[in-house]
Amino acid sequence: MAAGKGTRLGCTDIPKVMLEIGGQPLVSYTVETLEKMNFFPGRICLVVGFKKEKVMEYFGDRVNYVVQEELLGTAHAAYLGMQALPKEVNQVLVMGGDDSAFYSPEALQNLFHEHEIKGAILTLLTAEIENPGQLGRIVRHADGSAEIIEKEYLTEEQKLIKEISTGTFVFNRQWFEKMFPTMPKLRKLGEFGLPTALAMARKENVPYQLVKLSNSREWFGVNTPEEKEEAERRKSL
Repeated sequence: MAAGKGTRLGCTDIPKVMLEIGGQPLVSYTVETLEKMNFFPGRICLVVGFKKEKVMEYFGDRVNYVVQEELLGTAHAAYLGMQALPKEVNQVLVMGGDDSAFYSPEALQNLFHEHEIKGAILTLLTAEIENPGQLGRIVRHADGSAEIIEKEYLTEEQKLIKEISTGTFVFNRQWFEKMFPTMPKLRKLGEFGLPTALAMARKENVPYQLVKLSNSREWFGVNTPEEKEEAERRKSL
């Protein structure tokens, strides 16, 4: 997903994912990782929007594109992206272009492996981090179910939880494409968010699972100038 504006980072001439980290655009690291995993161009789709031509000029025919004309949320972006994939693709990896630059091929291959061997309809990658701050949390229940609670709705007890959603999912394509038209919008944002997909899977009682990232440092979101500076530092190591 590469359609965001990056307002907090002062992006006026380029989309957020084209900010340079370590001398190259943020999202280019994600594309390189997918290429190392032998994803060929037709199976890598960038959902673009704001200043889309900047992304297209950089990647050319290395990837597929779909334009999100209206920024209606992450689930909407995922749905559009799926439409651009070859018909034979049954399982779809969905990632944010602004927080996936540090993933290793091994971590994503493990996510796919777990998704396939468990026969899951939805697999969510989570991470345990020291200072979740304003991030939503993963709440696991005694019956084995789980949900994503967004920061606006966290109780004081839930704020102590350190496990967060990375926003990286593997979906059964047929299920997602059928489910999305029935998905409600997020109440406070008025858009379609991927966290709701987990709620829909729970509601429909389809098999889903959470896979925790073994190295939590592989997930890192770049949303503020401070986080951009930290990303630069990490890429220089």
